[in-house]
Amino acid sequence: MSKTIAIIPARGGSKRLPNKNILLLGNYPLLVHSILYAKANSDIIDEIYVSTDDEKIKEIALQFGAKVIDRPSAISGDLEPTITTLQHVLQSVNEEVENVVLLQPTNPLRPENLLKECFKTFKETGSDSLFTVSQNHHKFGKIVGSKFIPFNYEIGQRSQDLEPLFFENGLLYITNAKSILDNKIISENAFPFIVNHIFANVDIDTQDDFDYANYLLKKNKK
Repeated sequence: MSKTIAIIPARGGSKRLPNKNILLLGNYPLLVHSILYAKANSDIIDEIYVSTDDEKIKEIALQFGAKVIDRPSAISGDLEPTITTLQHVLQSVNEEVENVVLLQPTNPLRPENLLKECFKTFKETGSDSLFTVSQNHHKFGKIVGSKFIPFNYEIGQRSQDLEPLFFENGLLYITNAKSILDNKIISENAFPFIVNHIFANVDIDTQDDFDYANYLLKKNKK
């Protein structure tokens, strides 16, 4: 029987925030939040795989019930794209996988019902992939020759009158295994699932990002 698996890529190396995947966010190491989210959606996700090159991350992942795929150093560098990690996991597991749910540990806070809503839409639309997006509310521009050139608005235009633009927020991705093996996480017919939630603004790369995630976590527990 074909399965839907979750893949959590968690490298050991992190330059701007050392060891970020194992830093305590609330009561759990950062990557554990994604493991627990996957376990809370066991009606969708059949197996949880953490791909890592780090022994401490491996130990924590196993402790919280995930399976671990040892990532070779050849695909563990700073510039290595996520797609190669997903492909390596698919090539390493001994089961027929239909769909992959990518959960990035750097996006640890997700709305409780998000995956259920996304997976339902993924199935109903017949898309090869789905990814979450959020609306932009900023006035963007370019600086050319010390001059600011508006990009998505005209000078004096109200923010609420901006043409809707969206950004890829990284909360989750769903892709069929065939597309991943064809080098695509976001396919040509990918469905952009709109998420209007404060958690969409959390993507941990620095200490400030981590502190902000901690603040939101505590705030939403009250």
